[in-house]
Amino acid sequence: MQEAIRSRAEEIYIRNGRIPGRDLDNWTQAEIEILEETGSLEHRTAIVVDVDGVQFVGEYGSESCGGYKPGEFSAGDDIAVRFEGQKMFLKRPNGSELETTIVNKLG
Repeated sequence: MQEAIRSRAEEIYIRNGRIPGRDLDNWTQAEIEILEETGSLEHRTAIVVDVDGVQFVGEYGSESCGGYKPGEFSAGDDIAVRFEGQKMFLKRPNGSELETTIVNKLG
C-alpha cells in the first residue's frame, strides 16, 4: 500500500507542475485517493511530524489510537517524539502517547 501511495504522490507532483515544497500535500492527497480506491479510508490514518528537517509519516489505526482525534496538534507545535524501530510515539497534550508506525520519511 505504501508503495502505491508513494507512486501516486509522485504522479500528483508531476501532474501539478513539479512544484517544490509540496511533498506533504502530495502525499496526503495520494493517501486519500489510494485509500478511497481500496475501501480502507476509515481504517488507518496518518500524521506527519517534522524532526530536524525530515518529515516522518506515521500511520495509526482507530483501534489503537487511544481516542486521539486529528487536530490535537497544530502545525508548528513542539511535540515530544520518540522512536523505537519502525514505531514513532508522539506525546499528546493530555500526556498520553499516540503510537504510530512509520510508513515514510520525506526529506
